[in-house]
Amino acid sequence: MSDDLTKIRNIGIMAHIDAGKTTVTERVLYYSGKTYKMGEVHNGTAVMDYLPEEQARGITITAAATTLGWKDHTINLIDTPGHVDFTAEVERSLRVLDGAVMVLCAVGGVEAQSETVWRQADKYHVPRLCFVNKLDRVGADFDHVVSQAASMLHACPAVLQLPIGQASDFAGVIDLVCERALIFDSQKLGSAFKIIDIPDHMRAKAAQARHDLLEKVAEFDEELMHLYVHDDEIPVDLLQAAIRRATISCSIQPVLCGSALKYKGIQPLLDAVTMYLPAPMDLPPVEGFDPKHHDKKISRPPDPKAPFAALVFKIQADSHGDLYYIRVYSGSLTKGSRVYNPVRDKRELISRIWQMHAGQRLPLDRIQAGDICAIVGLRHSLTGDTLADSKSPLVLEQIEFPETVISMSVEPVTSADRSRLGEALATLSREDPTFTYRYDEQTSQTIMSGMGELHLQVLHRKLAEDLKVPVRVGSPLVAYRETITASAETEYRFVRQTGGRGQFAVVALRVEPYQHEHADQPVVFESKIKGGAISAPYIKAVEQGVMDARTSGPLAGFPVSDVKVTLLDGREHEVDSSELAFEMAGSGAFTEALTKAKPALLEPIMTLQVVVPDSYFGPVQSDLSSRRAVITHTEISRNIRIIDAEVPLSRMFGYATAVRGLTQGRATYTMQPLAYRLMPEALAREALKT
Repeated sequence: MSDDLTKIRNIGIMAHIDAGKTTVTERVLYYSGKTYKMGEVHNGTAVMDYLPEEQARGITITAAATTLGWKDHTINLIDTPGHVDFTAEVERSLRVLDGAVMVLCAVGGVEAQSETVWRQADKYHVPRLCFVNKLDRVGADFDHVVSQAASMLHACPAVLQLPIGQASDFAGVIDLVCERALIFDSQKLGSAFKIIDIPDHMRAKAAQARHDLLEKVAEFDEELMHLYVHDDEIPVDLLQAAIRRATISCSIQPVLCGSALKYKGIQPLLDAVTMYLPAPMDLPPVEGFDPKHHDKKISRPPDPKAPFAALVFKIQADSHGDLYYIRVYSGSLTKGSRVYNPVRDKRELISRIWQMHAGQRLPLDRIQAGDICAIVGLRHSLTGDTLADSKSPLVLEQIEFPETVISMSVEPVTSADRSRLGEALATLSREDPTFTYRYDEQTSQTIMSGMGELHLQVLHRKLAEDLKVPVRVGSPLVAYRETITASAETEYRFVRQTGGRGQFAVVALRVEPYQHEHADQPVVFESKIKGGAISAPYIKAVEQGVMDARTSGPLAGFPVSDVKVTLLDGREHEVDSSELAFEMAGSGAFTEALTKAKPALLEPIMTLQVVVPDSYFGPVQSDLSSRRAVITHTEISRNIRIIDAEVPLSRMFGYATAVRGLTQGRATYTMQPLAYRLMPEALAREALKT
């Protein structure tokens, strides 16, 4: 690893499923000398798709990390999944990365998951490059993809390259920055390429494209602007510096192109990563807060000499000790040292440090600011926790994950495996923040929940094959929520008298329908206690009781959402009152008030995008209508119909088989969670019966 922070690049490769990002990664590994044989996704030999399930399905399931060198730079690279069921892998990767490469398919263009990962990158202000891949494919249209990026992603694409030919004629790229053409030799697996003058038939188009590029970046450099306005010659290094500044500020997104499968355009992409994406020191100091004073902000510069601060962004179960992936933001860490976890208030021992290369690892003695590595030895830390210097602690911003939308029952094949199932489920939930499980008292079943059917299928296989716990699973079930449609007030008394000290708490509260702007606050609590009727610790205990009770609603035990709770009044006893008593009173009052407030069922609504030949539009549209789908937008692009819709998850089980049957296997679709909405009363009654 490079000790020079200016030479480090922490990047991720992100895209819609099947845009070719894992193939891009495989080529990057080969050309950088990290591997000596190219892996192929279609053969199940991709280095970064090292899990058996990934190789069998030909998709990326878990974010795989590696470190490679390119022209005296160290690149820490994470290959992320494209399937929406594994969006948590993208979320946590983008949280710790400094830059990203967005891979777009030259045929499919900007697709549903492209928009999702772009929004995730926007949320974390991640500078990015775009790489338009698959220009060798029939139907490839570079200009159309660039215009889609501007209109659908609200990006500011700055075209740095133009393709020479498309589909079977695709031969290389025109470099607009250096004004030259690169022709790649497929016979030599793209490791050799010729630099030639721009072909005559493309000179006019290249001149116009370079003019557009200069116009876009001139505002980021006064000297460049002066030269551009006076039509003077512009030095290449001056133009590159302006592009870099604009990229790091997220003002533009440079666009490059190629075909990873046909070995074209990867080396210039690596050059662009080192040239235009930020080093750790190019970004503002990371911010956190004082664990003892949450309103006090603390920042840490990316300096190896500053106090240590790192974020745990991924946990991977391992028979030799769980691997904790961390991003070091400041300071340094040596093997065998101790660190402090201010979130759990625990000290942790770092027994080993590994540099990761997909499923392989290389031992390290020391890491420092800017590094991404895996460590072994932590016992109390979870995904999103901060590791810091105990003398100078801070808590970094945690990672937010979406709530689960689908569930199914799981039980061991033999009763002897019951305790092993509990341990295995705990292991999976530690690895995957979007996986949860609970025991249902009414049915005496264990229910596991995830982000989609594929997610649950993969978890089922992990239980049976990786963790060696044979299980039976039920049919997938929708993870409904409960809410209220009216306001209600109640007074609840929790009084217990025993031989000694008793328990006394009286709580009066109101519940009302309420939608908070943040989805991670499904129930909002407010206190209107005046005159000290209840002391502050007891108010906090009431809130805790309410939050505990919200996990199981009055209709069918689903979590409660979209409710505001107002604590109106209460009484305490100077001897018999306790925090536990007020916690129980808060829980009881909340449950009682909900039953009076006309409880109702909320169902998960998904955004659906179906891409289908236009001749099949009628049958697909008719089928969607039967599934209670609302079509929000359709468009035609070269005889291909793109249908955007909103549809209840409950009506989408088995859709993959149905849409294949309707279109002779020619349709593709993607689906992702949108929101929870009130379910029609008749349908809610039907759902509650099942």
